[in-house]
Amino acid sequence: MSVLTTEFEQPTMDDYPSRKHHTPALIYRRDRTVWGGADSGPLDDAALRGYDDRGYLQIEQLITPAEVESYTAELERLSADARLKGDERVVVERGSEEVRSIFEVHRISEVFAELVRDPRIVDRARQILGSDVYIHQSRVNNKPGFSGTDFFWHSDFETWHAEDGMPRMRAVSISIALTENHVHNGSLMIMPGSHRTFVSCVGETPDDHYRESLKRQEVGTPDQGSLSILAEQHGIDVLTGPAGGAIMFDSNCMHGSNGNITPYPRANVFVVYNSVENTCVAPFAAAKPRPAFLGARDFTAV
Repeated sequence: MSVLTTEFEQPTMDDYPSRKHHTPALIYRRDRTVWGGADSGPLDDAALRGYDDRGYLQIEQLITPAEVESYTAELERLSADARLKGDERVVVERGSEEVRSIFEVHRISEVFAELVRDPRIVDRARQILGSDVYIHQSRVNNKPGFSGTDFFWHSDFETWHAEDGMPRMRAVSISIALTENHVHNGSLMIMPGSHRTFVSCVGETPDDHYRESLKRQEVGTPDQGSLSILAEQHGIDVLTGPAGGAIMFDSNCMHGSNGNITPYPRANVFVVYNSVENTCVAPFAAAKPRPAFLGARDFTAV
């Protein structure tokens, strides 16, 4: 499949068109990555420059071992809660009933509600985005040993833009590890620097696409040609680290993770903070927005 690289210099209502053409395209980013300075939060100049350059930063130890135990216990409690089994916010693995993700977890659990408002996290998000923030999405992800499945390469912003109506690349994700992240148990992979290029995907968004995409996304995933170009240009970083560590990454980073066939489970808490100056509008490539548990329509600042 051919890949067209263009800057889309002509005026357009949608600077990041996707799912609208028959061929993919690589589009240069039109938004800043870092909106705040070193004087506006806990991150110093070096950390902010690294985030601007790579599109992500790692924090060796964000939460304590005692907090890791508390959040792990809460994840186990939620996963075993029979009342949540039929809840649309709970996604199970393909071919099994093991919990893969629990969305809107800060509304389901008071324990996680406290975490997503923790200044250690929120202050960094405010600093990077240069404004107050609200929670666009929260979830816990679980990759059980031997059976945890993969997450194919994708840019979160492509989905948030196309299906949730997020206008600009002014959101940051934070993944907090509840287990050790090894090279071999499905750790996050990122193409460093890929956040500067938007991959316009092919295919129209089906109605209620989220029902299928939560288990395996196909529409909105980048083509192999674009992925090969980005990988050749940027390489791939495998982000390992201890339980209690965290990764913050830009909404447009190209990332994914392999399945977990080892005995060692991988679990993390995942929170998306969006700028209150970047609230969602009508979807850019879908008939209606996804449910609020996937893309919040409550823009109240944290």
